[in-house]
Amino acid sequence: MRTLVLNAGYEPLAVVSFKRALVLVMNDKATVIERVDGDPVWGTRASYDRPAVILLTRYVRVPGARRVPVTRRGVLRRDGHRCGYCAKSATTIDHVLPRSRGGADSWENLVACCLRCNNAKGSRTPQEMGWQLRIIPQPPRGAQWTVRGTERGDPVWEPYLALAA
Repeated sequence: MRTLVLNAGYEPLAVVSFKRALVLVMNDKATVIERVDGDPVWGTRASYDRPAVILLTRYVRVPGARRVPVTRRGVLRRDGHRCGYCAKSATTIDHVLPRSRGGADSWENLVACCLRCNNAKGSRTPQEMGWQLRIIPQPPRGAQWTVRGTERGDPVWEPYLALAA
């Protein structure tokens, strides 16, 4: 069981284990906003609802803007595992401007690519091949990218994650 943690300003921060969420609630560092139906958890002094979403009582400053690191898995996920050139199933990634020509490992220069297109393109640009990109590569946005663990989210979390998007 997992719990969504919201900052004091209702900004999604993280997904934590049920035990960690319960410890935060028991130490009065968080309050339960959404509960899971079922039996409460009994402590020595009181009973506690099973938390689905908790709100921190104090605001936690998040350092800087959250940047999503560029990874192969992230690029494939961003593009829906579809080739940026032919829309077939993608298993690799491709540099739009090849690395041999100074292309960077950035969200704006990487697209998901099928093996056939990747081999055919080689170290050329799409313009030289006469190809067009289906999508414009850009950094991913939304709470499912900045808040770890929301890929397999609980339906109860949706209203809170929508606020961050």
